Parts: sequence; C-alpha cells; structure tokens
Amino acid sequence: MNSKRRRLLLAAIDPMIEPGEQVEVTTIVNLSSVTVRRTAAFAAASAILSGGGMAVIPAPTPMYLAMTDRRIFIFRANPTFARPEEHLMTIPRAGLVRSEIKERVLNSSFIISSTDSEQGLKIIFPLVGRKERNVIAAALPLAD
Repeated sequence: MNSKRRRLLLAAIDPMIEPGEQVEVTTIVNLSSVTVRRTAAFAAASAILSGGGMAVIPAPTPMYLAMTDRRIFIFRANPTFARPEEHLMTIPRAGLVRSEIKERVLNSSFIISSTDSEQGLKIIFPLVGRKERNVIAAALPLAD
C-alpha cells in the first residue's frame, strides 16, 4: 500500500482508535472471490441477454484492512480516488483464528473466524500483499 493510501486509511480509523491502541498493519484485500467458471458463465449470460452487444465481467471490490493490536477494521476502497469510502465492519481480534494460507499464482487467502462461530470471512491478498498477509497470519492463531 502506498503512503497516500495508508495516510488516508489511518485518518479514517483515527476517530475509532481507543487510547493506547496501535495500528500494526494496513493493506488492500478482497473479501470475496470470483471463480473463473463463474466469471465466464456471467460474461456469457450477459452477452446473450444483450444480444452480443456487451459482456459484463464481475470483479471483487477492493477493501482496505487495518489491523490494530485489538481489532480489525474493514473499509470499502474508492477505486478512483484511493481513499476509504465506507466503514464496513470492525472485528475484535480476541478469539479470532485463521485457516491455513492457500497460495495461488496471483493471490493467496485464508479464512478468519471466531472460535465460537461457524461463519468465517475469507480474506484474499494480492500477490504484492504477501508481507502484510504474513504479519496478519502471524498475529492470528491457526484454527484446530
């Protein structure tokens, strides 16, 4: 994440930070994956419905993630102006665990979840975000 994006993200979370809370890592992630098969099916369906005039390909919305020593903040990223657009969620770090890291050619991911919940959140890191991914992975214990 470049310094301008980081500065804008830190400004957005500053009012939410509690006294003594420290930001450990900031990065750009995706929170949902779009498979190649699903993308191709969606593009084909949109081309058929428009009579071949256009094909629409879904793309995940980039998100900003900031992790402090106590919480994880997620913001929707404005793709044009590089600033956080909307605060989506804040997740307390206490009790969070993660799955094994899944490595792919262009990205990597893992799922974070609470020890008392069956639902999880899949976080997808771009290839250039491996350093930040490793910091977050090291901070969260591996699920049993």
